[in-house]
Amino acid sequence: MTTNAIPARRATSGVSLIRVRPGAVLTAIYLGGLAVLALWWHDTPPIHGWGEWLTNAGRITGLLAGYVVIVVLALMARVPAVERGVGADRLARWHAMGGRYLVGVAAAHTALIIWGYAVSAHEGLIRQTSDLLLHYPDVLMATVALGLFVGIGIVSARALRRRLAYETWYYLHFYTYLAIALSFSHEFATGADFMSNLPARVLWAGLYIVVGAMLVWYRFLTPFRLALRHRFRVVRVVDEAPGIFSLHIGGRRLDELAIEPGQFFRWRFLCAGQWWQSHPYSLSAPPTRSLLRITVKALGDHSTALRRIPPGTRVLAEGPYGALTAARRTSPRVLLIAGGIGITPLRALFETLPGRRGDLTLIYRANHEQEFAFRAELDQIARYRKAAVHYLVGPPGGPGDPFVGTRLRSLVPDVRRRDVFVCGPPPMITAAVTALRRLGVPRRRIHTEAFEF
Repeated sequence: MTTNAIPARRATSGVSLIRVRPGAVLTAIYLGGLAVLALWWHDTPPIHGWGEWLTNAGRITGLLAGYVVIVVLALMARVPAVERGVGADRLARWHAMGGRYLVGVAAAHTALIIWGYAVSAHEGLIRQTSDLLLHYPDVLMATVALGLFVGIGIVSARALRRRLAYETWYYLHFYTYLAIALSFSHEFATGADFMSNLPARVLWAGLYIVVGAMLVWYRFLTPFRLALRHRFRVVRVVDEAPGIFSLHIGGRRLDELAIEPGQFFRWRFLCAGQWWQSHPYSLSAPPTRSLLRITVKALGDHSTALRRIPPGTRVLAEGPYGALTAARRTSPRVLLIAGGIGITPLRALFETLPGRRGDLTLIYRANHEQEFAFRAELDQIARYRKAAVHYLVGPPGGPGDPFVGTRLRSLVPDVRRRDVFVCGPPPMITAAVTALRRLGVPRRRIHTEAFEF
């Protein structure tokens, strides 16, 4: 595919795309939580005394901790129907929230069990803690698991995460699997709801097995299956702007992937220094049967090194992911707002979203003039499609910021009646959503995707 503007197109595959909506996912999570509480209720005799109340509160938080583990893993299993319906960025936020809940309920479980046992045995907390660690099966392993969960939660905190390289943050998360393995045996060894309840043990283990199988299939086996079938390889690397470049990736029968403009893949380039890590990059042009294009901004060691990738390099691709697609559209008129490298998925949407004269408007903001990518392409698309494109230059809060004062309304007077797709750095997305809501755009018409890990 050339980079010249071409007639608007939809995704080339005829595959029916199944989407699981956010409400359905949340409903399933809440129902699962209620089932966990029902399991505790079913296996609990009448409670007497303060010690038993504390111990049973510990049982509840322990069950919920085990259940939250299942949920956070399932959210990141990258099941296509869930990714398309919910969106990768929203799933990542839910996953992060679930991780915080996991640390909280696991810590509460530990404290409540120790306290409850100490009250019932009329012992001090230190003595009871020592007794649990030394004489109860797998409690020591569960304690190590809790320490790992807390450590992973700390490195995932936003303030610290920004100081870590993506690779460091990513590989530290693999300790989560060790923590889960250590805590799982503890659940069956000392959990009152499983020790004498065989159906509960089978169902609980089955949930872990199903989620584990989903992880292995979608996150580890699927990229190799796609690589064998589609034979991804780098065709060429093209500079788009200072520090911004595109990789054209060829393959076979790419229409079978059911890619939608606006989506992204996780890419692993099989060459020295690159093969051991994968990174998410959006498609910056509509896909064809034999070619995909991604566009990268050199922000770190990995992205900078991609500029030197030799043509012919084999590639593993995991996806497509993301819900920033035409399927979210609810109005004939659309506003696209891009910040920096966030232009990549919106450039593909700008070319492919169906629309008549005046239906499509693109606002593209950058700190400096030279940071605009695809300017010639965007101008060509705008002329061909009778669409509007506005280039705004300047730092946040400056005269080029469309979210300050009445600038956005003056650029797009009918913004309240449009669907709005926003992509860029998280602070820009926050500013855009705030400005749009202030102008009366309903939240259901604001569709976002953030560039962060």
